[in-house]
Amino acid sequence: MRIRTFIVAYALILAILLFADRRPRPAEQPRYSHVVDLTDGQTTQFSAAQRTAMPNAGSSSASASAESQTRIVAPDALIPGTWTAGQIPPERLIVPLVVMDLDVSAADSQISLEKIAAWEAQHGVVPQGAVVAIRCASPTSSQLTGTGQHTAGPGSSRLANLSPARPFAAFPITAEAAQFLMDARYTTGFAIETQADFRSDRTLSRQIALHGNYVVEGASHLGTLPATGSLIIVAPGKTRPVSQAPVRVLAMVR
Repeated sequence: MRIRTFIVAYALILAILLFADRRPRPAEQPRYSHVVDLTDGQTTQFSAAQRTAMPNAGSSSASASAESQTRIVAPDALIPGTWTAGQIPPERLIVPLVVMDLDVSAADSQISLEKIAAWEAQHGVVPQGAVVAIRCASPTSSQLTGTGQHTAGPGSSRLANLSPARPFAAFPITAEAAQFLMDARYTTGFAIETQADFRSDRTLSRQIALHGNYVVEGASHLGTLPATGSLIIVAPGKTRPVSQAPVRVLAMVR
């Protein structure tokens, strides 16, 4: 009788141990080795006329006399009535980050569908919901829009952020490539090292806004980041409904 009881107890303990071993283990949390500040520490001086030309100039931080050149262009800056900087959902501000390299010395100095295909063949598919950063050398005079010098005029409030260190240039990705990333990879935004002249392709700027994407201009230190594996944190203020504002941008690197 005792032997039978012992066998039953042993079998019960063994079953409990086997069941416990089959329980799903918590997924290993991603570990990041360091943090890179992508915010440009330089500041841009604005004249009174430039501040007047900015959207919401009378009530936004854009009217400050000196601001970081790293700025967020919210959908509202491209289509009024869409998300302002403070209305962008938080889950769209802390997302995976991928970095694509652009050779500005080439004749086609924009990210194309072919370049995205080549990038994905090497690094894997762009994660859904990612911000795509485009890393390139400083644009030359031939790559600037016009001469790189503009004056504010009706409907040209986007020009108020011009500074000698960050000249306006064409958006460094073609409309077809950007559309693909927004439709097929569900990107939440783009990060570039220059300031973009959205007048060069109004259809693209509208599509960026309609997809709820934002653009981080004047991002720095992109050269220190790997192509994949990082997490970006974009932190615009929520105090006032502005469509463009200085922003703090951090990258957590594995």
